Amino acid sequence: MEQALSDSGWRGSHEGWLEAAYEALLESGVDSVKILPLAKKLSLSRTSFYWFFKDREELLGALIALWRNKNTGNIVKQSEAYAESLAEATLNVFDCWLDRTLFDSPFEFAIRSWALQSADILAEVQRADQIRLDALTRMFVRFGMKEISADVRARTLYLVQIGYISMQTQEPLSVRMTRMVDYVEIFTGRQPEEKELDRFFARHRYAPQRESREV
Repeated sequence: MEQALSDSGWRGSHEGWLEAAYEALLESGVDSVKILPLAKKLSLSRTSFYWFFKDREELLGALIALWRNKNTGNIVKQSEAYAESLAEATLNVFDCWLDRTLFDSPFEFAIRSWALQSADILAEVQRADQIRLDALTRMFVRFGMKEISADVRARTLYLVQIGYISMQTQEPLSVRMTRMVDYVEIFTGRQPEEKELDRFFARHRYAPQRESREV
């Protein structure tokens, strides 16, 4: 971790300033990501900021890079992860929706809200959307689906989740998990096998109540 100490005292760290900016963005939007309020929050001098960032714009750029690398990067990574079937590959992507270390939904909402104020950030969001959709389309194609069907199913899968985020939908884990089998079937045309579901549930420490399902 990058740290600094001067004659006047503790300057903090690059990560500390970035974390404070992230929290401010999520709590109150981009207009709250300003140097003086962040310095007060960190109990640091305003000049300490310039040890780590050239200006506010560089800090905002670091926030965008953090979002891009985490949210877009992990959707792409999960779409390319090993899977025995298309259903399991889709469950790998679903890991993003359930694990904030892979995909940060509040961060996503904050960035998309910021995009309403900035053409540059809107362009960043649109680029990210396309990268994610392309990755999901490739996932469907990898399992033998035709390009047009893969594109439509990728859009269906992705846009449903963006709808969850935009509407700030809150579901208990048990409720969302009970819907997963049907989501997979709708998005892929196939139901996941029990062993695939077991692996998925285990990753999220969820113990389902087994019920018979009529097909």
